[in-house]
Amino acid sequence: MKRVLILVVVLIATGTLMAQSKKELAAQVQKLQAEIDQLKKPKEVDLNNANKKAGYGMGVLFANNIKGQGGDSLDVEALTAAIKDVFEKKTLKMDQQSCMPVVQQFMQQASERKSAIAKEQGKVFLENNKKTEGVVVTASGLQYKVLTAGTGKTPLSTNGVTVHYTGKLVDGTIFDSSVQRGQPANFGVNQVIRGWTEALQLMKEGDKWMLYIPYDLAYGERGQGGQIPPYATLIFEVELIKVN
Repeated sequence: MKRVLILVVVLIATGTLMAQSKKELAAQVQKLQAEIDQLKKPKEVDLNNANKKAGYGMGVLFANNIKGQGGDSLDVEALTAAIKDVFEKKTLKMDQQSCMPVVQQFMQQASERKSAIAKEQGKVFLENNKKTEGVVVTASGLQYKVLTAGTGKTPLSTNGVTVHYTGKLVDGTIFDSSVQRGQPANFGVNQVIRGWTEALQLMKEGDKWMLYIPYDLAYGERGQGGQIPPYATLIFEVELIKVN
């Protein structure tokens, strides 16, 4: 009988220890997982001095420039590792001479891919847009829709005009707007992109139109600065205020 009691006590004690061990192990695993999750979180940069602000600013300018050229598929970890190696004077995995052709080839291919996507997006957008009620398509491929009809003069190619406008990419990104600046723009009818020159000579003072301009009537295969990519179809809301 005593042996049975002793055995029962031992089993209970062992079970209790095993239960405690499992709880402790689970707690340790949970703690480790929390530490891992914390390490995975991106480190916040504290811009508390001029050097850090300048460094961050340089990164913003560099990244936006590279993305604008189609390099948004670059491996960011490899990029930052190379920057650190150069600044910390470590042995480089690639010398400067071998870097140049690799980067040039990558950026050329990336730019070509981005241009092909932009052309296709513009083509699909215009194809669907021309089916929209009220949209007129001219012989050149320009599309427009009258929002407000004016009754004033129609400009010639030799005239100047005063207009308000907002320009967007097909994804809705605004790249320029006299409306946001709060100041109408003045320019010659023949001093702007072909799509604008054509549209303005169809408008009257007081007109407000939506213009949908194919890339070949806009900034073509080169784009404009960093805001308008190559082969971009453009959308403008234009109000012709005055013929000068």
